[in-house]
Formats: sequence, structure tokens, C-alpha cells
Amino acid sequence: MHHFTRLSHKHLLALCLSTVLIMGSLSGCGSQGSAATDTIAEPDVSATVGTTDNTAFPLPEGPEESTIFVEPVDGISDDFYRGMDASAVLALENSGVKYYNFDGEEQDVFMTLAQAGVNYIRLRVWNDPYDENGNGYGGGNNDVATAIALGQRATKYGMKVCIDFHYSDFWADPKKQFVPKAWEGMDIEEKSDALYNFTLESLTQLLDAGVDVGMVQIGNEINNGMSGETDVANVRKLLTAGSKAVREAAANSGKEILVAVHYTNIDDMKKLDTLLTGLQVKEIDYDIVGLSFYPYWHGTIEDLKNAIIHIRDTYGKKVYVAENAYCYTAEDGDGSANSVEGTDDLAEGYSASVQGQANEVRDVCAAASESGAEGIFYWEGTWIPVGPADADNSDLWEKYGSGWASSYASGYDPKDAGQYYGGCSWDNQAMFDFTGHPLASLNVFKYLKYGATAPLAVDSIPAVTVACNIGTDPELPDTVSVIYNDRSEAQVPVIWNTDDVAAIDTENGGNFTVSGTLEDGTEVTATVTVERINYVQNPSFEDADSSMWTVNSSGETDPTDYQVKAADAHSGEVAFHFWSGSADMDFSIEQSFTDLEPGTYELSAFSQGGDLSDDASMELYALVDGRELTAPFRLTTYADWQNPVIPEIKVTDGSLTIGVRYKCNKNSWGTLDDVTLYKIAE
Repeated sequence: MHHFTRLSHKHLLALCLSTVLIMGSLSGCGSQGSAATDTIAEPDVSATVGTTDNTAFPLPEGPEESTIFVEPVDGISDDFYRGMDASAVLALENSGVKYYNFDGEEQDVFMTLAQAGVNYIRLRVWNDPYDENGNGYGGGNNDVATAIALGQRATKYGMKVCIDFHYSDFWADPKKQFVPKAWEGMDIEEKSDALYNFTLESLTQLLDAGVDVGMVQIGNEINNGMSGETDVANVRKLLTAGSKAVREAAANSGKEILVAVHYTNIDDMKKLDTLLTGLQVKEIDYDIVGLSFYPYWHGTIEDLKNAIIHIRDTYGKKVYVAENAYCYTAEDGDGSANSVEGTDDLAEGYSASVQGQANEVRDVCAAASESGAEGIFYWEGTWIPVGPADADNSDLWEKYGSGWASSYASGYDPKDAGQYYGGCSWDNQAMFDFTGHPLASLNVFKYLKYGATAPLAVDSIPAVTVACNIGTDPELPDTVSVIYNDRSEAQVPVIWNTDDVAAIDTENGGNFTVSGTLEDGTEVTATVTVERINYVQNPSFEDADSSMWTVNSSGETDPTDYQVKAADAHSGEVAFHFWSGSADMDFSIEQSFTDLEPGTYELSAFSQGGDLSDDASMELYALVDGRELTAPFRLTTYADWQNPVIPEIKVTDGSLTIGVRYKCNKNSWGTLDDVTLYKIAE
């Protein structure tokens, strides 16, 4: 193909330089030692690739001592894909990043991965990730030459390689599948030919360079299209062309290479079934289905197992987890925002810790193994920061493509890269720390079969939150829940800092942090919120469950509903709405309580509406101790919110019913929202 040929001189030059640099750096690698709690097997020097020895590292033959606890996965095969996407490594190294082994010695990162049990490397390939001046788009600048350089290093340490063709010049995912620049304007037949030629030429170069390619993805997360094509029939033509090229390259090299199709969003199995059924009906030639699974986006581990089993049983294809990752910290390493940050993004059951990361990877591997999948690939576990978080690292990101996108990608991807280009959004999900040293969680891959033991240690302490009403003292717990590295949980006594407690302003309210200490010296913090507590359940009607509210209507039909329309709500998007059209209305909505603390309460609500006759009436009411308190109000016009208040409701036995009643003429209308019941005095 003309475009591919035009770039080949530049790419081959880069390949030659990269290979020279790699061979030079490998000759000076650090030793194969081990940390005190992590042993490294002696290498097995076996077959050669070209003139380079292929060095493999055997898996452990039993459980090992470590700094992380790993429960063994029963029945897992030694051939299970213990994969790692390491596509950005070369760009990071060019930017000055260094990687180390478990002894703290500088070492080829691929050697460290192999020593940790990784047996498969995944490398993305973009057609032409450069602008017209040769400036890289970023994200690793992953062209074919880069894949060759990285693939040779992976092969040197006994790891197979999965080539992930995006068939785009930059990132391809469910939201965007941009056509390569060289293919713009082509009809589907021309584009299919171009894709076939690109695939065949690229694979031939990889295989001729000695890269041990075991699998090829023809497309990346192609749920909604590929290479600018959204019509499913056209996408299938592209897949056919890609598969044909892989089969031909495999035959020419005498290798067995799996053809993979890659999807995501297992939470939408209906759509995945439609896509896979189409491949089956049209007899598209492929071997294996790749699924992306990130637990903070795609559901539960059980959802993953069900998806794998369903695909295997329904379509008779192999399955693997093409992408998975989890954070080991909530911190940002390079000053560029992370994709997953803070406690709100965490998946249930997994802390933002090294142990939490190891637990998540182990559980995904277990789910994949138990449901018959071939293995998993951890996504970009080597993508660590370029430069410190408090520095301007943009020059390095721009020059070497080590950030997720450079400004040079703006012309190709103006809406995403053009607005948000910058550093790495994944550094807190890597399996190396911010300085390039491997985390203990990286060893989870070699521990899968027999597990690993570790001294009992605190892994995480779930957030301690305390809320109290203004004017009352907060009740801090005497014990807190502690989760240990073996996933056991216990209630442990805690001593709270008396100065922090004394500093809580119970009169004016606010948010306060109180530090505490466990028996073993572990520090813990509690967030104390002092505010008026609204005792009304679903006070703004935003929750779909409205069972706590009772609507009583005297007419033949109920004129009310819960309307989703932000313009008619006092806050949020939902409000209690009424309109009957041709009949008068007489209705009420109320909520009852039986366990309120004794004291004095204040009730209020917001309501708006219009087209009411002079004899229409409405009132806020409270039923307590056999008597009724009311606050009449009148609706006037649209968006003129009335705020009736009953200021003093004395509750003695815990029982109270609150509500609003309306008697309105036909064709009148309105909404009710934000009902509040505050305790204002003991």
C-alpha cells in the first residue's frame, strides 16, 4: 500500500535504532536477585529467536512467602494467559523513565514481567500516529516499528505477543473508531483491501523480526464500528479482510496464530449477542473473543463469569479478558488527572492499595479460569509517570509521546485529544510505583496456582463517617472495621483525638476531620458532618422507590405522578406532579414515622403551580398526638415557589404523619418538591 510504503523508511530507521539500543541496554541488565520475601526462579534458556536467546522463568512449584496474601486459584492451568499490555514502555523509556527489579536494580522491564509470571504481552498498533510533520500523537506513538522493538524484548524473555490492531491512527474504543488518514474517502471494498494489506505487511515484518506472535486482535473494542465504519455489514467485511491477512501471515511463517475479535460493555449482553450472532451467521473466520472488564465500569465479577460462559456455550469460541486493571493508590503521579481516582471510583470489595490491586487481579483470573476462559491481559501495568506530579512535564509528553495524547493529535481527534491532551491517566493503576519499582502485586501472576502467604497486616479501613444534627454532640464509634490482607475483617477499638473532637462546632455545623489510633498504632480518620438532618425519606422524589409516600385521591382517577422534568422541580430532576384536565382534584400525599426521637421538629415544603380558581385550597399538615397542625398556602403561577412551614411540632412518642393536601379545580396544575423535617430542639 502506498501510504505504508511511504512511511517504511522512517519506521525501519526507528526500528534499527531501537534494536541497537535494546541490545545494548540488555547486555547491562541488573542481576536476577530477589527481594527478601519474593523469590525469582532461575532462568530457563531454551529456543532462540534469530540470534537472541529466549529466556523463560518457570512458575513456582508451591506456595511462597510474600508481602501480599494471594489465595490460590484451584485448577488454573500453567498455560493460562497471564498477560500484560506494555505498549507505552518505549515512549516512557525515551522520556527518561527507568524500570527496576525487585532488588531495586535497574533492569529491562520485560525481564521483570517474566520473572513475575507474566507469559503474554499485548501491544497495540496504530497505522500512522503522526501528523504531517512527523510529530507523534502520544499514547506511546504505537506504530509497527514500536511493536517490533517491544515484541522482540518480550520474546527474548519467553513471552508470547498479542498484536492489537486498532485500524486507526490513534485510540479506538466504543466511542470513536476513526478511519486512518490514508484510508479516508475509500469505499468499503477499497478499505477492506487496504486493511488486508496493512495487516499482512505489518505481521510479516513482526514475524520476520522474530517476534513470537501468538494472537492478533483485528480491531479494538469494536462494539459500535471499526475504521470509520458503523454499518455492521461493512464492519464484517473489514473483519474478514483482517482475518484473511492473519491466516496468510501465519501460514507463511509456519506459526499458529489466533484471530481475536474484541468487545467491551459486558453489561449490555443483548448487543454483544447481536454482534456475535452476526459473525456466526456470516461465518466470519475467527478463533477467540476478547472482553474488556474494568470492575468500576462493567459490573461485577459474577457478570464477567456469566458473559464468558454464555459466549463459550452459545458461539463455541474461546474467550479471554483483553483488558483489566485496578488502582493501587488514589494518588496522581504526574499532575495529569487519573481515569480512576478517589473512593467514589472504587469497586466494592477492593481497596485502593497494593493488596487491593492484587485481590482484584487474582479474582478476575479466578473468574476467567473457572468459567473456561483462556486468560487475561492487565492493561498498561507499566505505564508510570513521566516526571513528578508537581512539575510541568508537558515537553516530555509532547516530544516522546509518553502522555495519553499530545497536542499534535488535535487535528485527528479534535473533540477528545484536542481538548484534553496531557500526561498519563493510568499511573495509579500501574503495577510499578511512580519511580519504576515493581509493586508486590505484580507477582500475583506467578502466585495464581499455589498462592502466597504474608504476615497479617491491615490492608484498609473503610471510611468512618458520622453525622449529627446541629445542637447535638456526635457519637464517634468505639471500634472501627478493619480489613486485613487475607480479607478477614474485625472490629478494632479506636482512641479518638480529644482535641479534634473538641474542635467540632455543633452550633454552626460543617464538616470536621477527627484523627484516631488503633491498638497497634495504625492511624484512622473519621469525617464528622454536623448539619440539619432531614428525616423525610425520598424528600425530593429522586429515588425510583416511592413506597414511603402514600397518595390519597377522592376522584375517579389519580391526577398525580412523579414527573421527570428538571424545569418543574425545585431541585434535581423529579417532582411530585398533578394535573387532571377535565375534573376537579382532591388529593393528598403523606409520609408517616413511628420511631422519631422525642423533640421539637420543623416541617416545610416547596410547591408551585397555576390556573387555580379562587376557591382552590392547599395546605401543609402534620398529625401528632391526635391533633393536626396546618400551614395553608396558595399557588400563583409557574416557578413561583411557595414555601409553607410548620415551625414547632412536638413529638413525644415517636409517631408523626406529615403531608400536603390539595383541593383544585379542573385544568389546574402544579408540583411539590423538597419536603423537609428537621429536629430543632430536644
